[in-house]
Amino acid sequence: MKTSMCIGKRLGLILACLLAWVAFATRYAAAHPVAQGTLEIVVFPERISVTATVSMEEVLVAAVYGGQKHASALEMVHGHGDYLLAHLRVAADGQPLDGFVVKRPEQAAGRPIYGFEYRVESGAPRRIALQEDVLREFEFAPGNPWEASYVVHVRRHGGPAMEGLLLTSREPLVIDLNAIAQERGAWSSIDKARMAKDYIWHGIMHILSGYDHLLFIAALALAVATLWDLVKVISAFTCAHSLTLTLSVLNVVRLPGNIVEPMIAASIVFVALQNVIVPQRSRGAGRLGVAFFFGLFHGLGFAGGLLSAMEGLAGFAVGLAIVAFSLGVEIGHQMVVLPIFGTLKIVCRATPQAAHVPERVLRFGSAVILVAGVFYLIVALP
Repeated sequence: MKTSMCIGKRLGLILACLLAWVAFATRYAAAHPVAQGTLEIVVFPERISVTATVSMEEVLVAAVYGGQKHASALEMVHGHGDYLLAHLRVAADGQPLDGFVVKRPEQAAGRPIYGFEYRVESGAPRRIALQEDVLREFEFAPGNPWEASYVVHVRRHGGPAMEGLLLTSREPLVIDLNAIAQERGAWSSIDKARMAKDYIWHGIMHILSGYDHLLFIAALALAVATLWDLVKVISAFTCAHSLTLTLSVLNVVRLPGNIVEPMIAASIVFVALQNVIVPQRSRGAGRLGVAFFFGLFHGLGFAGGLLSAMEGLAGFAVGLAIVAFSLGVEIGHQMVVLPIFGTLKIVCRATPQAAHVPERVLRFGSAVILVAGVFYLIVALP
């Protein structure tokens, strides 16, 4: 009797932790409400010129969510210049700069391009800082705000460029102009290290702030029995999403978001439902095939925020970005699956006579994930 009560308490604690984890993920994380663009920055002694290339998705979200749903497409595109100016902040040597729009698109097609200028009053700047909170006031779903991020290219007028830097709403991008190599075409080790760090961090946050991936890999981790099972199923998922991520960024394979997002949502529902209804099929070769198949679509989801912005980068920069981002994604995966696996192992060792505990955790935990997955599927359907 005491053993049963002890087992029940432990089971309840595990389920409470799972519920809290999933609730946190679904409340504060976003699926893929990310619009990606590029910023070309040229620093002159008396001014800073910024050319922003954005997605039509960013323009439409800002206009429709901002109450301009009845405006024409061209009016939305024109108005987005003022919106972007208000949400993109530039500082030189610690002093905020006032900017103004100098170029607006003439048509509502392709990727709109905007030009901005920021006056510098105190001479040629040595360091510039960028901050942005574009789209952050708009929600993709309850508790899930949109986000825009930008690949940044910076150069002094007439000098070489520092390429591939990443600007997101999470932290400002500070650029030491004196660190840019003086020889044209040079690529300093500082630039490589910074780009790798930025994209690794971007990959980690893409997982930890994306409840679609959190839910899917949590459902996979709940079903594994051994560390070797965990390695195999996560490796299958990794191989699949790495393949489509690379092919997508290289423009070999691409699918529209209205296909990719529902398929990612369907992957959560399928795996969680399989765990609940037929848990005996949640391991083995069949589960590896499921992880690989759906991993292909998750890779396309990873790539969705990088594709357009990385166009035009040098081959080395693209390769470095893919490798660093993929590494960050895997670090994010391990930050999720290892605690889940470790907790289950500790509980099983503490209650060796309770062979039914892992199956109960699998079923009840997967039921919670299933509910969240159905919610995401409803949101993701066009």
